[in-house]
Parts: sequence; structure tokens; C-alpha cells
Amino acid sequence: MAVVSANRLELLQIADAVAREKSIDRSIVIAAMEDAIAKAARSRYGAETDIHAEINARTGELRLARHLLVVEQVDNPAVEIDLVGARRLNPAAQIGDSIADTLPPFDFGRIAAQSAKQVIVQKVREAERDRQYDEFKDRIGEIVNGAVKRVEYGNVVVDLGRGEASLRRDELLPREVFKTGDRIRAYVYDVRREQRGPQVFLSRTHPQFMAKLFAQEVPEIYDGIVEIKSVARDPGSRAKIAVTSRDSSVDPVGACVGMRGSRVQAVVNELQGEKIDIIPWSQDVATFIVNALAPAEVVKVVLDEDRERIEVVVPDAQLSLAIGRRGQNVRLASQLTGWDIDIMTEAEESERRQKEFAERTKMFAEALDLDEMMGQLLASEGFASVEEIAYVALNELASIEGFDEDTAQELQNRALAHLAQVEAEYDERRKALGVEDALREVPGVTSPMLVAFGENDIKTVEDLAGCATDDLVGWTERKDGEVIRVAGALEGFELSREEAEQLVMQARVKAGWISADDLVAASDDAAEAGEETDADENPA
Repeated sequence: MAVVSANRLELLQIADAVAREKSIDRSIVIAAMEDAIAKAARSRYGAETDIHAEINARTGELRLARHLLVVEQVDNPAVEIDLVGARRLNPAAQIGDSIADTLPPFDFGRIAAQSAKQVIVQKVREAERDRQYDEFKDRIGEIVNGAVKRVEYGNVVVDLGRGEASLRRDELLPREVFKTGDRIRAYVYDVRREQRGPQVFLSRTHPQFMAKLFAQEVPEIYDGIVEIKSVARDPGSRAKIAVTSRDSSVDPVGACVGMRGSRVQAVVNELQGEKIDIIPWSQDVATFIVNALAPAEVVKVVLDEDRERIEVVVPDAQLSLAIGRRGQNVRLASQLTGWDIDIMTEAEESERRQKEFAERTKMFAEALDLDEMMGQLLASEGFASVEEIAYVALNELASIEGFDEDTAQELQNRALAHLAQVEAEYDERRKALGVEDALREVPGVTSPMLVAFGENDIKTVEDLAGCATDDLVGWTERKDGEVIRVAGALEGFELSREEAEQLVMQARVKAGWISADDLVAASDDAAEAGEETDADENPA
């Protein structure tokens, strides 16, 4: 094969044909041909020779030239030329210049031509991969349509026309089977640049697949009038989707259901009969969670905002409906709202309240030396601890029916005396355990914690500074197939991991390992990282 013997028109025709076939830029193909011709020419003039090929993109004219460095004394004639020889080619040449020496066209041998062909194929393949990656990386978060090209061990390879995508077995709906040639719709959740080319990963189980299907079926969602706030799925079985409307005249649930359920039915059919609960979203957390537990009725909710936990009370007959088959309903509601949900019946809640009331009555009676009736009175007013009685406003205690100002003052005095006695007992135990005084000065550390530290051999500020978060709150590990819970030093204190980490960091500041400024900077970084994560998980 004689690469250069192809006429000018043929070179441009070849470049145009390859660019069209591979859907890549014509200039990339011409650049690949230039590299290939230059490589083939080096096989004739020597591998060290710096040869450049240039194809005129308009006329197809080929120009071959070798670049030589102008030097005083030539050591390597393949890449260097003296000043006399250089000035024969270019009268204005100076030492240190690089000049181009035009080479005549020639026929390459078979091996050189084959090598040139490989270079072109490789360059075109790389350009095609780059084009595919650039095209699909911008389509993450979209639904694509394709045809099943082949099925490998349950994984489906999908032909998207201008590239292939992979649909793994665990991203397919249960009992879903595809054959070669079937049409398929799926959600692009990731695109990666890998050695073998760009890898496009599809999913039919991703929660956003359902959200995008609704956007295709419901014009109000596409137009931005109705917004999907969150989605929770048990793929192939059941799902919940929370929607809200920016226009008070548009019912978000009705818009998603459609006339006689036509819109939601189209999504259900695509998802192989997956049941979908469409939930009206509410800014009020309690209302949203009550809606999310539909079709179960809710009697009462108790929010714990610090721990993002909610207790939900349902009628006895509604318990199984609220929990759902294998806990499905409450699990999906929890995923949808982002809150942990505890469900109990009215009978269970009543029994728990009575037990708490009896425990508080007994505590007040023993700690404050009261009769049972006064203990019950304090418990029924909502007081949960001796600390609350000790530090509540005096007029609030005096306003309780049957109490006067003297009674309230006496109660507070007894509460303060009890707390001082308890504090003294803890301090005595702390000293007996050998816990140093300086540990008390670490922000967030309480007297009961000091005792717990001593019992776990944490006796100095340095000991606490050297702890990991797990050392304080505990951890779980798998041993012989069983999950074992290992208790931390502060087990039972209901301390979150963030609070435990803050204790350790404050101890490190106290010990002089880090500065207070470092701690503030670390908190700011963590807050920014949290905001970015929220933005990623809840895109607008």
C-alpha cells in the first residue's frame, strides 16, 4: 500500500468518511493521518528524525518536512544542522533556530503502511471514546431509550445508538427479563472514563428513574408547577413519592394521578406493576410523616427534632397496616421523610405513659422526700427531672393548683440540696477512681461522665484526647457470622457521634494538641461538606 501515492482528493474523502462513520470531528481524523504519515516516514529516514506531516484541510495537499536544530557543531545529523547548511535552506537562520527541511513524497513499504494504519485506527478510537464520554457525562440524571444488544450472566448491554451502556442485574426490577432486540428505558446514574472506553451505567431501580418517568407523563412537573420533593422505592413492589405545587390552584396529587389514573398507570406499567402512593408534601414535618404513612390513620405524633426521630401512635386495628408487609410501609415512609419512625398502638402508648408516670412519681417522692400525691402532682404537670424543678421559674411552681409560694420555694430548696448531694457523690467516686480535676474543665463533660471515664480507665485530659469516637459511643462488629455490639465508655448517655467527637476535640484543645482556631476551621469545613452532600442528594 502506498499511503502518499493516494491523490489529494482521496485523502480528504477518507477523512470525511471516517469522521461521518465515527461521529467525530474531521480535523481529528486529519491530525491522526498526519501522525500516521509522519511515523511511517520516520521508518525510512530514521526513528530519531523529527518529521512532521501536514495535510491541507481544503486542498488535501500533503507536505512532509523534517525539523532540524541549528548548531555550531553537528553531533547528530538526524536532528541537527550547521549554520552554513541552514542558511542554504533559510538565509536568515541563526544558531538555536529550528528550521524545516522539506522532504519529497515517496511510496511506503507494506510494513510502514500497516503501522500508519494502526496509528490512524488508534487515534480515531481514542477520539471516539472522548466523544462518547463527553456526550454521556452530560446526560447523567436523564432517561435514555435503547435496544438490548446482548445479555451476559443477567447483565444487560444496551445499544444507545452512539454508544453502549451497562444495566447490571441488581439494577433491574425483580422478575424482569429482557431478550436481544427488546426496547428498554432506563436512568443514567453514572458515567466513568475507563481504560476500555467510557462506561455508561443504567438503572431501573433508582428512585430518580420514577421521578423522571413522572416528569415525562405529567406536564405540570415538566413545567415546574408541580415539584417532586422526594421518592422512596422498594423496586418492583411499592413506592412512595412526595409532591407539592407552586400554584395553589393546581392539586399536585391529582396532576400526578391524571384523568382516571391514566398518568400514574403509565408509570406503573413501565415499572412492571409497582404500586405507587402519591403523597402531598408538607413543610410541617409531623403532617408530612402522617401523610407518608397513608393509608394508615395516625392518632398522635411526638417529635424529637434533635435526633430526627418521631413516635407515631395508631389505633390498635391499624398497626399492621401502618407497618406494612415486612415493615415495608413504615420503611418507605422513613426513607421518604428522612426521619426514623417508631410506631406504637394506643394501648402500648397508654401503658408506657402510665409506667413513665409511676417512675417519675416515685423519683420525685424519694429525691424530694414527698408523699405520693405530691409526686403525682409534679409528674402530671409534665416535670421529668429534679433539675427541671430546681431551675424552673418560682412562679411556675407556685401556679400549680394547691401550691403556694412557700411550697414552691421549699420544693426548689429540696431539689437543689438533692442535686448538690448527687454531685458530691459523683465527685467522691470520681476521685476514688483517680480521674484528674482538669478533665472536669473540658467543655461538655459532666460529673456522671467523669465516673464513667474512670471506670473505663480514661483518667486524664490526654487519655480523652487520644480516644476515637467509637471508644465513647461503642461500635458493632461481625464475629463468626454474628453482629456483636461493643459498648463504649459513655454507653447509656444517649450521646450522638457528633457530640462524642466534639468532646474528644475539646479535650485535644485543652491538651494543647490543636488550637481553638483549628477546631472552628474543622467545624466550618464539616458544615460545608454537609451542605454539598445535601445539595447532591436533593438536586433542585
